[in-house]
Amino acid sequence: MNPADEMLQHRLAELEVKLTFIDETVQGLATADARQSVRIAALERTLRELRGELSSMRNTQLEDAHNESPPPHY
Repeated sequence: MNPADEMLQHRLAELEVKLTFIDETVQGLATADARQSVRIAALERTLRELRGELSSMRNTQLEDAHNESPPPHY
C-alpha cells in the first residue's frame, strides 16, 4: 500500500470513530428529548389541574361571601 492510501485509510478510520461518537451523542440527545417531552406533558397536565382547582376555590369563596350575612356592626 502506498503512503497516500495509508493516509486515506487512517483518515477514514478517524472519521468512522468520530461518526460513532456523533451517533451515540445524537441517540443520547433523542432519549433526553423524549424524557423531557414526557415530563413537560405531565407538568402541563398538573398545571391545568391546579388552575382548575384554583378557579373552583375562587368561585366557592365568592359564592360563600355573597351568601354570608353581614357582620354584626352593620
